[in-house]
Amino acid sequence: MKDAQLDPQLIEDPYPFQKHMGFYLADWREDYARFELPVEDFLTNRYGILHGGVMSVMADTVMGFAGCYTGDPDNRKLGMTLNLNVNYLGQIQGKLMIAEGFRTGGGRKSFFGEAKISDELGTRVATATGVFRYRQAG
Repeated sequence: MKDAQLDPQLIEDPYPFQKHMGFYLADWREDYARFELPVEDFLTNRYGILHGGVMSVMADTVMGFAGCYTGDPDNRKLGMTLNLNVNYLGQIQGKLMIAEGFRTGGGRKSFFGEAKISDELGTRVATATGVFRYRQAG
C-alpha cells in the first residue's frame, strides 16, 4: 500500500468476487477510493495481456466506493452502476494495477464518478466514467 490513508475500521471483508480476483482496498475517504490488484497470469487474455474486463471491473468498483464513503462502518452506503464508459489507453507494464476513483458530482439519489487505472510505474492504461444510484445496505 503506497501512501495509504485507510482507516483500519473501514476495512470490510472482501466479497466473494473481490476475493477471487485478488484486489484490495488501499485508500478510502470522502469522494475518493483506491484499489490495488497484483497482476497475475490468470487475469490475462489470449494475447497474454491484462484482460480489458479486469480494468472495467476495477474502474466500476473504485468509482462505486468513491461515491459511497460514509466514514462510519455501521452506516454503509452502496452504489448500483447505471452507466459505465471505459477508455483503454495502453497496456500494463508493471506488476501492480492501481485503480483510483473520484466522485465528481451527484445528488441525493445518484452520483457521477471518474476512474484512472495505472500501474506502479505510472503507466496510464485506462480511464472511465460512470453513473451510479445509491442503495441502502441491508
